[in-house]
Amino acid sequence: MTQKRAESSRQVAILLSLYNGETYLDAQLASILAQTHPDWTLYWRDDASTDLSRDRMRAFADGPGQGRCVEITTRHGRLGVAGSYAHLLDAIPDTPYVAFADQDDIWEPQKLEWALDAVSRRPAEKPTLYCARQYLTDADLVIFQESAPLRRRPDFPASLTQNIATGHTILLNAATHSLMRNTPPPPSVLHDWWAYLLTAAAGGEVIFDNRCVSYYRQHAHNTVGATGSFIRRAWAACRRGPKVFMTIFHSNVTHLLNNPENLSAPARRLLTDIAAARTFRARLRTLFRYPSLRRQRFSETTVFRIWYLLSR
Repeated sequence: MTQKRAESSRQVAILLSLYNGETYLDAQLASILAQTHPDWTLYWRDDASTDLSRDRMRAFADGPGQGRCVEITTRHGRLGVAGSYAHLLDAIPDTPYVAFADQDDIWEPQKLEWALDAVSRRPAEKPTLYCARQYLTDADLVIFQESAPLRRRPDFPASLTQNIATGHTILLNAATHSLMRNTPPPPSVLHDWWAYLLTAAAGGEVIFDNRCVSYYRQHAHNTVGATGSFIRRAWAACRRGPKVFMTIFHSNVTHLLNNPENLSAPARRLLTDIAAARTFRARLRTLFRYPSLRRQRFSETTVFRIWYLLSR
């Protein structure tokens, strides 16, 4: 009986970590309040802000958001973005659906409704993640571009090479939330990519909505920004070089293998083969064996494969 109630409920836990976000926070909160789907609770924590973020959040909780906001105070001090969201995921009660919010973006009014309509059609026991495109804007919400559509269907091999799930567009079902509990991401990986990796690795479903569901501000203080220019992204990747990317790649492989009980059989085989491929020849065989170990663009895939083959 309890299981049936959980499956039929459309309650959403919205997770919000604050850090010096007072400039844009009120607009984000107003867009959450304006959602056409009304059954949500906002769980938030302040990650040691030095501005008025916490005061603004408490004013919202005592005013327009009264009765729908819960402050998580079980850990104090600065945890960083990934650590703060990992703690929120661990601290909240079991809820049918979980959404991530950022402090400086704005949601379309139907954002939660669109996500729920997609995810609720899937079996509740199957890990499922919804994500979508966004309007890329400047600090004043002037749209300069829509984020890129997908060229290739998301799957587990592709999830190892590139994150296509932008945090504030994500909605998880309880099965994916269960995978994320007490399973923090490896260093340099944020909660959104980790949610995508865990869902895909478990044989779950990743739903990508081609609609733009939010306004993604690009400003001087973004933790992780986005650029509409492929050339700029390529140049930034070349400046960072292969070492940073391949360190993250192999770290993700290792961390996923640390929890083999959460892996589908195909994912376990792929991860085991990657971990065992320590020579150029072995890595070349891996690329031939798993052609879907690729990124969205052909040129990006080519760079990834060269970096993978030459990595140490």
